[in-house]
Amino acid sequence: MKKKSIQITDVTLRDGMHAVKHQFSVDDVREIASKLDQLGVSHIEVTHGDGLGGSTIQYGFSKEKEEDLLKAARESIRRAKLTALLLPGIGTVEDMVRAKEIGVETIRIATHCTEADISEQHMKEAKRLGLEAVGFLMMSHMVSANVLVEEAKKMESYGADVVYIVDSAGAMLPEEAGEKVSALRQALSDEVEVGFHAHHNLGLSIANSFAAIDAGASRIDCSLAGLGAGAGNTPLEVFAAAAEKHGIDTGVDIYGAMDAAEDVVKPKMIRPVQIDRVSLTMGYAGVYSSFLLHAFRAAEQFGVDARDILVELGKRKVVGGQEDMIVDVALEIKKKKHTLSTTK
Repeated sequence: MKKKSIQITDVTLRDGMHAVKHQFSVDDVREIASKLDQLGVSHIEVTHGDGLGGSTIQYGFSKEKEEDLLKAARESIRRAKLTALLLPGIGTVEDMVRAKEIGVETIRIATHCTEADISEQHMKEAKRLGLEAVGFLMMSHMVSANVLVEEAKKMESYGADVVYIVDSAGAMLPEEAGEKVSALRQALSDEVEVGFHAHHNLGLSIANSFAAIDAGASRIDCSLAGLGAGAGNTPLEVFAAAAEKHGIDTGVDIYGAMDAAEDVVKPKMIRPVQIDRVSLTMGYAGVYSSFLLHAFRAAEQFGVDARDILVELGKRKVVGGQEDMIVDVALEIKKKKHTLSTTK
């Protein structure tokens, strides 16, 4: 029986930036990008965790200039496609043009799952520049498969070569991942690929990725040692090994991925990327995974439980780009606790 073949986009140097407070250096990027290229992944994504232009006071400053990080990756990659993320409203068309000049070949344009229309200008410019254009529908757990199909078809009409279901909160179960990928695969033309991006907050990133592949996804996101926001992304070395047993051809050197995760990435971690009480709450409450460190800081600042912050954010259906709400909610919880204590 012929194996299914998929392409892996590695996000260690983009989503993984969240887990290290965007502090990877040029040397770090050069070392990790070179290792990833040798491992056989098809795409290597390199930007601030919030994409091109994300190095700001709102999202956290990168250790080094964006252009320098991209140049270091470009110099280190021989086979894989250098990829960058762009969130309209954070990154601009001008940022994308500069990235193209440095050597970026694929641009992933990310929007909230109901706001594909804001990607039109960027998507069309990406195609004009000759870039591979990927649509990235974030927080896809929040809406039905039918809504996702409508949004994906918009991206297709703008020229997307690939459209992703993105489980930004790590909140999906395998049946949901499969259903939503299947809906896109049936609705989009054969020329448009479907991808899946998982987070591990409920411990289901690999199971969800397998469900997505079974439903027709041909692009899967992974990262070395699972480095990423929340409880991290689908761990490349684990996924590659499990995929081999599952009859899926990833093209990845499994031993090499194990070694790169253990010897290169784990020593650079600020804190373990794992399922803990806070990242688990993210998956349970359906909250954007990159809120993790923001929630920790707010909880410490105001003396409240980070889980309470995240559950309330989930109730309010807060999405990426609303990081300022984390402090607002933490302050509200503190005031409520103070009022309760003084009225007893």
